[in-house]
Amino acid sequence: MEYHITLPSKPRIVSEEEMQGVYEIDSLYPGYGHTLGNSLRRIILSSLPGASITQVKIEGVPHEFATIEGIRETVMELLLNLKRIHFVLHGDEPQTISLIAKNTGEITAKDFNLPSQVEIKNPGQHICDMSGKASLELEATIERGLGYVPREVLSKDKVDIGTIALDATFTPIRRVNYEVENMRVGDRTDFNRLRILIETNGTIAPRTALEQSIETMIHQLKAVIGFQESEPASTVSAKSEGSLDAAKVKVADMELSARIVTSLEGAGIKSAAGLARKTASALKELDGIGDKAIEEISEALAGYGLTLKSE
Repeated sequence: MEYHITLPSKPRIVSEEEMQGVYEIDSLYPGYGHTLGNSLRRIILSSLPGASITQVKIEGVPHEFATIEGIRETVMELLLNLKRIHFVLHGDEPQTISLIAKNTGEITAKDFNLPSQVEIKNPGQHICDMSGKASLELEATIERGLGYVPREVLSKDKVDIGTIALDATFTPIRRVNYEVENMRVGDRTDFNRLRILIETNGTIAPRTALEQSIETMIHQLKAVIGFQESEPASTVSAKSEGSLDAAKVKVADMELSARIVTSLEGAGIKSAAGLARKTASALKELDGIGDKAIEEISEALAGYGLTLKSE
């Protein structure tokens, strides 16, 4: 009996808008529709990175249960409105955005002062209504992450007095559904067609979300092909400790000159791991960083088994 291998089709666009798309994958083996559909759904919901506010500092407000004179919303309501803003963060380093408002009327997300690394996809998002002589000054920290992270996890280190830590919903996905139906392939009628619907918050295209989830699945499966050879316990322990130490090292503790530390921290680079994600040319764009500084940085990173990112 001759055996033919049938491979599934590439995803086909059924319908696509800015924040919602429906896609189909045909010719899946019987049962593979649910296997692939459920796996992709879980990856899309949990493994696509996004950006969210993690900390807020409001001038004159000690905690989230306070009120602000002249502002209709309570601080809690204001914080909930801030969490509804959809951010795109270019780069891995946390960024700070600020807002200063003294006018009567509605304050929206477009009133924020943003660094070049931050975009807001829904600038019309309502923040609060102000009246009389009300004033509002706040700073918010934007970070990248995955899924949902409670504030207890985000604020492992002590936060400053007056800084309010927030739960963060990093996922850019609003909704994912899939359905499976049978289809004919040759003489068989029990092959599967997978139809998947993806709705995002606008910070990522639905097609991109599907592509990234498929790439994530392939990358994870490739990693488990074959069997690993056992390593001596001492070698494994040394590697683990080295990686852990490098991840915890702060730029200020790397024995760099004060001028270099000031330049790096001013650019938001605060750890050895963050420094290793930068190229030499990117660092040279910072004030006070030249060829000599690059050599000093490279030597310091080498002590932790790290190097600057290649050009």
